[in-house]
Amino acid sequence: MYNPKSTKSEEFISHNEILATLDYAESNKNNLELIDKIIEKAKLRKGLSYKEATVLLECNIEEKNKEIFALAEQIKKDFYGNRIVMFAPLYLSNYCINGCVYCPYHLKNKNIARKKMTQEEIRREVIALQDMGHKRLAIEAGEDPVNNPIEYILECINTIYNTVHKNGAIRRVNVNIAATTVENYKKLKDANIGTYILFQETYHKESYEKLHPTGPKHNYDYHTEAMDRAMQAGIDDVGLGVLFGLELYRYEFAGLLMHAEHLEAAYGVGPHTVSVPRIRPADDIDPSTFDNGINDEIFEKIVSCIRISLPYTGMIVSTRENQKCREKVLHLGISQISGASKTSVGGYAEPEPEEENSAQFDVSDNRTLDEVVKWLMEMDYIPSFCTACYREGRTGDRFMSLCKSGEIQNCCHPNALMTLKEYLEDYASTETREIGEKLIKNELDNVPKAKVREIVERNLYNISDGKRDFRF
Repeated sequence: MYNPKSTKSEEFISHNEILATLDYAESNKNNLELIDKIIEKAKLRKGLSYKEATVLLECNIEEKNKEIFALAEQIKKDFYGNRIVMFAPLYLSNYCINGCVYCPYHLKNKNIARKKMTQEEIRREVIALQDMGHKRLAIEAGEDPVNNPIEYILECINTIYNTVHKNGAIRRVNVNIAATTVENYKKLKDANIGTYILFQETYHKESYEKLHPTGPKHNYDYHTEAMDRAMQAGIDDVGLGVLFGLELYRYEFAGLLMHAEHLEAAYGVGPHTVSVPRIRPADDIDPSTFDNGINDEIFEKIVSCIRISLPYTGMIVSTRENQKCREKVLHLGISQISGASKTSVGGYAEPEPEEENSAQFDVSDNRTLDEVVKWLMEMDYIPSFCTACYREGRTGDRFMSLCKSGEIQNCCHPNALMTLKEYLEDYASTETREIGEKLIKNELDNVPKAKVREIVERNLYNISDGKRDFRF
């Protein structure tokens, strides 16, 4: 029985309810009257149910699909403006006891180099990331209670926050580690993490258990209920995601939105972010083994429909995708991207030797952070290194209420300009700096409140004079 308020995975992710939803969408994919009704509801910018969103995903009426894409782009602008938040992943360790068949970190892979960074190595990696200009990291580690216990993760977070080099500092550490206990989530909360991220991989339980044949991750219920335990521990910013290509994308789409509805129903706040990774080549992994891969056109439709359905939720696309694909989905709903990413354990301070490959997957966008920042600004986006909401306590329902009211724009837009100014002063190439200064000058006119604009202008001057870390 489907129950979005239940904390039992089989009730808030109901297999039968998803199948019924897919049948409903298939039956109504050409129902013009229903599709128009759903689109009109989406225009209210309050979101859609998983069932309504699945109808739009399945719609194959070209004219209506154009409306869906246009609406997604407009909703993205309404809530997130032209800001794009920047981050980088940092892999701490690839020791793992799970048997996930799509991940090269699986226990039986004897080819990949196994690594675990020391605190001094982490400090060097963080300095290298700071010297690029990064302010926000997402830390990653395999599941291994001996090599990667929670104490190791906490020590790494402490090292990252306490490493300061020149004008560099990591101001937000998001955490992507295996499902754990309420007690451990409380420890992460006390360590001042930003968002807790955990990808479901697939919501199809039978497929999930086959894809995770051994190790603690085999337990579908424990994994799927992880966000409930994180919320119960006080972590109110959580990030969902599936790995598209493992199972039929329609099923995953419905399950993902069902999970988002569950968090809203049970805890009063939906996911802070949704990630949309597609399976990529990696050591010991051939994506063609998985026959549910999706092309760019379907991928773009998925992004658009998620944006319409979850207008307040940040959406992330990583360097798994190439420049062309990332450019397209930026317009359709993506609000956060990684730049200059390494998916190896370390690799920022100095390149990893080819014979010591420890990467989780191949990167498709290999540009430097400066090149990515310049590219964004040339498309009139503001690359944002802002971490103010997290540091000012605007998380969970406090962030969502501000976002839904539109008030968040009064903070995010000015903060984006000030953090971009920091980047331009400290890290940018000459050409990137010139483009950025023009962008900031033009964007100041878009700060609606005169008093706020006056403060921003003063802070921008102070940043030029060597001062740092201004925020609303």
